[in-house]
Amino acid sequence: MSEVKKKYIKVGNGVEKFDGNLVEVSLCLSDIPQEHRFQYEGKWYVKLKVNKNIDGPSEYGKTHYVTINEWKPEAQAKKEPVTEAVQPDTSQGTDLPF
Repeated sequence: MSEVKKKYIKVGNGVEKFDGNLVEVSLCLSDIPQEHRFQYEGKWYVKLKVNKNIDGPSEYGKTHYVTINEWKPEAQAKKEPVTEAVQPDTSQGTDLPF
């Protein structure tokens, strides 16, 4: 069975410290494409993933790498608002069941 590998946008590396309780990372902000940046309440953000190197530390001792989280929710069709209200049957003089 062939394995399809997704290409990730790598923007940094990290080193595990304090018995794995901390991962210190460095990011290259220039590597983050504009389409992955978003603004919320006047501030700029980017969603990132910190991944552990599955092959162990790199030749420079880097134990983790940082990629852009490219997942986006699928657009859902907007539901049309209900424009007609259902009126209760008042032909019996009351809408109570007893």
